[in-house]
Amino acid sequence: MRPPKKHQHVRNAQRRKEKGGKKTTSSPYNRIPSAAGGSPPFPNPGEGGRSDGEEMRARTADHLEALSLEIERKLHKALNSNSQRLKLLQQLFADIALKVDDRARDKILSTNNEGIAPLDEREDGHLCFYEILANHYVKVPQSGRRILELIVQLWSQSFAANIFALLFHRWLFEVPLEGKEVSLRYSSALVQGATNVFWIDIQTNTRYFLPLYHYLLEEVALVPDQLIKISPQAGRNLFCLLSRFMLFYDQDHLLTSFLGHFPAFPNSFLVGGAADYFVIELTDQLQKLKVEPVLLHYLSRMTILQGWELRMSTSTRLKSCLYSFTSPGGPAYPTRTVRHAAWNTLDLLFPVGRYPRHVISLFFRLLYPWYWPSSCWNFVMTCVSTIYYYILNLLVSIWENMRRRDHQRMHRE
Repeated sequence: MRPPKKHQHVRNAQRRKEKGGKKTTSSPYNRIPSAAGGSPPFPNPGEGGRSDGEEMRARTADHLEALSLEIERKLHKALNSNSQRLKLLQQLFADIALKVDDRARDKILSTNNEGIAPLDEREDGHLCFYEILANHYVKVPQSGRRILELIVQLWSQSFAANIFALLFHRWLFEVPLEGKEVSLRYSSALVQGATNVFWIDIQTNTRYFLPLYHYLLEEVALVPDQLIKISPQAGRNLFCLLSRFMLFYDQDHLLTSFLGHFPAFPNSFLVGGAADYFVIELTDQLQKLKVEPVLLHYLSRMTILQGWELRMSTSTRLKSCLYSFTSPGGPAYPTRTVRHAAWNTLDLLFPVGRYPRHVISLFFRLLYPWYWPSSCWNFVMTCVSTIYYYILNLLVSIWENMRRRDHQRMHRE
């Protein structure tokens, strides 16, 4: 017999109490489920004898497990669908690289997050899902092993290495591995995936993957005990990778320590020391840049190279690279702003021969008549601006001298 409606809510409450009040929800991103679903019940201090901190950590672990299950589900779907595989992996990569909004942050961040920098100490002020998940897979390694097995089956796909680098860059160095072949395969995938995601930051002129670069630089490259956990070739590739993106992520304050930990290369007697390798990688990176704000940022940060003792071949390579950005034509086709920034950097790093370079550049400009109108106009505007600011500074200095004399005269009286 069906119970009366007035007692139905009492029976529903009893069922929820017996089941723990759990519900199910599908998507984990920016709509974080509890245990497997909706909002978690308020903790009861009398049940189980657990404190508020333990209850919060338990709920956080449940949320992260739900996220892991969603990632595993998408990887299974990509593995079983040949036609949609690339699209599904691309969507998964975009999901784990998303920023965590305030509502989701309160649910998935516990009081015990030693591996994650606080928001008030971050330059960009935001937190991404991959940082939280990477920290979770270090604390709970078995949670990520199923995901890792699926990623290994998708190694040949373009976004598989990117996803591995974001989710397991901490796991690779903080969880014991079985066998050198496994370490070699994972370390190579880490370097490849990190290269891809750093180039995404370059192309978009953002810093979403700065935490990954921070970890690889400060927790791996500058810590010898961590670096020996990967193969020597992967370690050398990692240092070359960090050299290419150090100026972009504004980590040049660690450059001295970074060069001190630079590994030995087999062809060092031909190329040079750590400074030569760093400059060679930086020069190659400059020639690949096509985003003007990023290129200007690199040129402005290259002043740290002033006074370095480099081999003649390395110095010539750097000089040729900078000189290629000073001409308006090919192969770089730089804008006027880039040309002036390149001239300033070139004159600062190589002051010898500064004026002959400018004279030679002027004669080469005369060979391209179609650049004459713009060159003349920019020359006139530069002269007018220089004269204007010179007169303005002169008037200000005269006014300051007059005020200083009046003040001295009043002080004497």
